Amino acid sequence: MDINFELYKVFYYAAKGLSFSEAAHQLYISQSAVSQSIKQLEEKLNTPLFARHGKRIRLTPEGETLFKHIEQAFYCIKSGERSIQAIQNLQQGEVRIGASDTICKYYLLPHLKEFHRRYPHIKIRITNRPSPLCIDLLRKGIIDIGIVNMLPLDFYSQMSVKPLKKIQDIFVAGEAFSHLKSKEISLKDLTSYPLLLLEKNSTTRNFFDELVKKYQIHMIPEIELDSVDLLVELTKIGLGISYVMSDAVEEELQNGELFALSIKEDIPTRDLGLITHSQIPIPVAAQKFMELLMVWAPASSPHL
Repeated sequence: MDINFELYKVFYYAAKGLSFSEAAHQLYISQSAVSQSIKQLEEKLNTPLFARHGKRIRLTPEGETLFKHIEQAFYCIKSGERSIQAIQNLQQGEVRIGASDTICKYYLLPHLKEFHRRYPHIKIRITNRPSPLCIDLLRKGIIDIGIVNMLPLDFYSQMSVKPLKKIQDIFVAGEAFSHLKSKEISLKDLTSYPLLLLEKNSTTRNFFDELVKKYQIHMIPEIELDSVDLLVELTKIGLGISYVMSDAVEEELQNGELFALSIKEDIPTRDLGLITHSQIPIPVAAQKFMELLMVWAPASSPHL
């Protein structure tokens, strides 16, 4: 049954106050317009909804039944309006973020803490995946924003990309390799030592593979792991030399548990970036989180 919602709206206000004149006042229309709307609704439903006694009206049994349902519908609509207003005022809602474990630990934590302090009623949902998988999650609409190690721009069709931070990868070792502290060594020299790397298909590993390929050096890792934290721990106990982003070992470098090797070849920086889907609206909560990230991002970062 195809009935204009406006007819139900008029019926609701007329039934609520049992007054056509009051309904006209609430809806800013004439009383005759109210009467015409009620007549149309009764004709479409093929049943009387009001019993008229002079200037007074009351609901018929059919009208009472309809009013119970219409009243619930209006409560749901008003509740929806209040929810939208609450979301706009950041009193409820959620932000869905995709990022790797490493990015969460070494970059996002202080931002998450500050966002929660500012907007305690907003739920923060984090999906931990490597950067390439975060891109897939964004394309499917499973996350609102991704914080990723940047890949070539052709990976980001239909996406908006903003740089957040420069990342410097380094080779680090523990005391077992202290004889290398004062030496400048080449990448080729490193082939003589046990190497600890992240597993293939991680962004850091891809950058490493491209680096050694550039210098035509073949390196076979002693150990491959999917955890930066475990990689660092194994390096600390002397199992080998690892290749990690400097932020992941900042504390260990400061306290002397690890040291950075001096490498002859240039190790280029890479970018940490913020990605969103250019064709999917960004929720208000996610927009606020993005604003927080961009305030903290270096102003000198180039736009990718």
